[in-house]
Amino acid sequence: MNQSPQAQGRTTAQRSVRTSFPAPDSSGPAADLQRRLSTRHIRFIALGSAIGTGLFYGSSETIKAAGPAVLLAYIVAGAMVFIVMRALGEMAVRHPVAGSFAQYADRYISPLAGFLTGWVFAFEMLMVAIADMVAAGKYMGLWFPSTPGWVWMLAAMLIICGLNLLQVSVFGELEFWFSLIKVVTIIAMIVGGIGLIVFGVSMGGVQPGLHHLVDDGGFAPFGVWGIVMSLAIVVFSFGGVETLGMTAGETGDPGKAIPKAVNSVPFRILIFYILSLGVMFCLFPWRKIGTQGSPFVQVFTGLNIPAAEHIINAVVLTAALSAMNAITYTLIRTLYGLAQQGQAPRSFLKLSRTGVPFLPVTMVFSGLILGLVAFLLIPDTLFLLVASIASFATVFTWVMILVSHYRMRRELRGARVGSGAYRMPAWPVLSWIALAFMAFVLVVLLFSDTGRLALLVGVVLAAALTVVYLVAIKPRHAGRIELEVAEDV
Repeated sequence: MNQSPQAQGRTTAQRSVRTSFPAPDSSGPAADLQRRLSTRHIRFIALGSAIGTGLFYGSSETIKAAGPAVLLAYIVAGAMVFIVMRALGEMAVRHPVAGSFAQYADRYISPLAGFLTGWVFAFEMLMVAIADMVAAGKYMGLWFPSTPGWVWMLAAMLIICGLNLLQVSVFGELEFWFSLIKVVTIIAMIVGGIGLIVFGVSMGGVQPGLHHLVDDGGFAPFGVWGIVMSLAIVVFSFGGVETLGMTAGETGDPGKAIPKAVNSVPFRILIFYILSLGVMFCLFPWRKIGTQGSPFVQVFTGLNIPAAEHIINAVVLTAALSAMNAITYTLIRTLYGLAQQGQAPRSFLKLSRTGVPFLPVTMVFSGLILGLVAFLLIPDTLFLLVASIASFATVFTWVMILVSHYRMRRELRGARVGSGAYRMPAWPVLSWIALAFMAFVLVVLLFSDTGRLALLVGVVLAAALTVVYLVAIKPRHAGRIELEVAEDV
């Protein structure tokens, strides 16, 4: 370790968080999380979180708001995601802990900030998981139109919670294949779509081509305001990519695996979002995209491939379950990390024989049950509502990541300690740019009914959590946690 005494002793009272882990072959019940995720696993867990319902289902909402110009919104938001991920990656390499950015906020901002970050992020993940669950129910409706959607939502809950009770290496392998299916599908759609555009193959009487990008109102039919209003759902689409930080506690070599994953995933997400949507715009008039469920099902149906509608519906169903699976994993590890910090019940630390926090799994299942009840009450508006709430929580989490990283770099610079080989470039300029973007997105939420409700829910949640912290947590913990530094930093 190369951390100076000044950098290690900044608070009069500090709580320690264990960052050492037992060998994977430890016998008996696991005493701590096990490092059984490979670089391949964590790359696809992050992809599984961020490439799911937001792209396959939510993209139709962003297209309605901005038309073809929504591509600009994805580009800008994707650039901000990269900044956030570089900040998170630098901290994860230095402090490879399961609690990730909640523990970073505790250490580098304040215990209250860590408490709020962890619980707001857990709430975000629950909202996204509910959105994925709703989407899965809608996809099953194609095959079983007479069966109530809640039946399939309940089935999805049971499957996903069951998978998250398996050993983490099994979970990682399953998530790798789930994510690979949707990645291959997106690539196939891009390649096939480009072929149709190049050779001018007509689909349903519609001639594909670049002209669709500017027909029917131009590239930006709703002007700059349409692009701005699409940002909330765009941010929701990217929300979850920060789950990569949660894998640091179960990664065999975080010093190598985390940088590789961080550097590759944002670019891959941009390629999948921008290229897939761009090809879509060139194949159909934009007003017809997503009018009948998932835009991807519509595109492959237009390719006149036998049973294409059913094949792609199976793929987008897999995508929703994959995202729900990765997000549930992250939510469970968030609750575990909060318990490590003393900011959740100690019982959350108890692991099953497969090394999985058992009680957090039951908590997630209970939260999904509440989402199912909400679906029965407001089936038509639940998706947009939870997407807006998740957008607020995503922005809040990203802000905390950026501020924690800023405070860490300031602290290390003041103590004359190097920040390591893997660090965010152009700091702090990029941090300030990203923070300004986050503030702008929160302002955008004020201009829609669901956005205003999401802000209200977010403010009430933050206030309630603050009260809980002051009453139940602060009296028992006087100071910040002290995180160990990885030996190779």
